[in-house]
Amino acid sequence: MTDEHDIGDSLTLLADNGDPVSIYPASTTNVVMARIRSVDPENPYFVLELNEGEFLPPGEATFVAWLRSSKIQFKLASDEWACQPGVPTLIPLEFPDKCLVLNRRASTRLETPLGIYYMASFVLNGKPYELQLYDFSSGGVGMRAPPRDCVGLHVGRKLQRVRLELGPDSVMIADLEVRLSRTFRSFLLGEQVQIGCQFTNLSPAMRDELTRLLDKLNSGKHR
Repeated sequence: MTDEHDIGDSLTLLADNGDPVSIYPASTTNVVMARIRSVDPENPYFVLELNEGEFLPPGEATFVAWLRSSKIQFKLASDEWACQPGVPTLIPLEFPDKCLVLNRRASTRLETPLGIYYMASFVLNGKPYELQLYDFSSGGVGMRAPPRDCVGLHVGRKLQRVRLELGPDSVMIADLEVRLSRTFRSFLLGEQVQIGCQFTNLSPAMRDELTRLLDKLNSGKHR
């Protein structure tokens, strides 16, 4: 992706969603977490917001984020990563010259509609959980909640008999396995944990039901 407008649209979507951005500095093995705070609507500039306590060392860095069903990646470099005056977490940057779009997910994920709360509820080790779903696909679901509501949800954890509310009148019971867990800061919601789960032990009937729900949601988004 080399078109300035396409890059701007992608960065704007990341900013609007508050999605996490993982930054890999060339000079260290540490991963720096951030998000896109804002994008200039007319010029090729955006503002990066580092998570509280993060520091971006001088030199080249690789920026990686999930955008819908694909991962985007680009590189930027700076001798000092100058912040906005008095705000050390905000760093104004120019657009990259190009973005790589890679590693498309095996199944397309659809974002849940705004204004409708899709929920996942289950019990783990005697403790009840209820997390908001923000997307789902035929392969799995994405959930998010404040850190206090995600204690114990480590990568590899198996969740049994999870109740998934996938619409006003659609409920599924399914087994899941946690495949991703990462913390990010949302402009609207504050610190959040993103939990990515994969379906396990799905029967053919449940797969058919998932396909029907995905088709229903997809058709609703294009009306």
